[in-house]
Amino acid sequence: MKITARELNRATLSRQLLLEREPLNVVDAMRRVVALQAQHPASPYLALWNRLAGLSLADLDAAFADRAVVKATLMRITLHAVHADDYQVFREAMQPTLYGSRLGYRFAEAGLTPADGEELVPELLAFADRPRTAAEMQEWVEERLGPEKKAGAWWGLRAYAPLLHVPTGGPWSFNTRSSYVAARTGPVPKGRETAPQSLQRLVLRYLEGFGPASVADMAQFAMVQRAPIRAALRALGGSLEQFEGPDGTGLFDIPGARRPPSDTPAPPRLMAMWDSTLLAYADRSRMIPPAYRRLVTRNNGDVLPTLLVDGYVAGVWRPVDGGIEATAFHDLPPAVWEALAEEARSLTTVLADRDPRVYSRYDHWWAKLPDFQARLLPA
Repeated sequence: MKITARELNRATLSRQLLLEREPLNVVDAMRRVVALQAQHPASPYLALWNRLAGLSLADLDAAFADRAVVKATLMRITLHAVHADDYQVFREAMQPTLYGSRLGYRFAEAGLTPADGEELVPELLAFADRPRTAAEMQEWVEERLGPEKKAGAWWGLRAYAPLLHVPTGGPWSFNTRSSYVAARTGPVPKGRETAPQSLQRLVLRYLEGFGPASVADMAQFAMVQRAPIRAALRALGGSLEQFEGPDGTGLFDIPGARRPPSDTPAPPRLMAMWDSTLLAYADRSRMIPPAYRRLVTRNNGDVLPTLLVDGYVAGVWRPVDGGIEATAFHDLPPAVWEALAEEARSLTTVLADRDPRVYSRYDHWWAKLPDFQARLLPA
């Protein structure tokens, strides 16, 4: 069965709760959307604001505090917020990637071997049986390995060991001074062990939130090699539906999952920085027109907060004095500007008690944008 590019776009919007704000609590919403990028502490909050009706930001504060939603290094070896029930499965599925990337060259430059790392992990987790600041963790590493090995060892262990980020205060639960606690969710995998059942579960969870998708998309999402993804798909056998994408690529999906018609209306949204919806695919044209990709994804990997219009990236936004500055990459109809203005009024209300100039540290990127149409959407 063939599926069009716009049908793929609408499927993603539907799974990601972006066709309409839905009346879910934040824990159930996290289960639905699978994972939210959390490099910036504000981004999970703004991602859920885009998706949920009547969201109380305090509910996400509470979910982080209760560890119903957890923040940790996961997919693509970046910080993500996920439902607590998904954490161990996702981490086990990524075990070979975490091992290869975090016990590799920089760890070796400190004069350490992967075996050294494996030996240190149980002791580190025992130390982190209660919340520990990054400084305390580094001090622990230094006591065991010496000052010359501290930086390289901690760089590897903080992502390789199953550690959760602990809320540290600030407007968005976490600040720049990280604290950690042992995940304590079960046996800790070792080495390059692949957990086939966990990888199969990750594939299913990914498709629930982002399908239909290709092998390349799944590999991109988790930073897992394609061969294990193919093996997971073979193991799942006939439990998945298959489609032919617009370019002929084979796509997989959950039977009976939401795939709305291509003409389903998609309301404008002011998307969070690094929103997962934009990054979950090898073919990011599902959400980002190719001509705009370098405008929103900067050369160091920063992904700017974007305008989503008719389901596709159409510009960027940032808070400024007096409201939200929206920069469109192409002409937008008056009705779209009116809808964006309504979103901006709601967003400035949300930001007022937390961080009115959220993402301001990234303002330097706006000086590097071409001369596009910008408007102030008043608070």
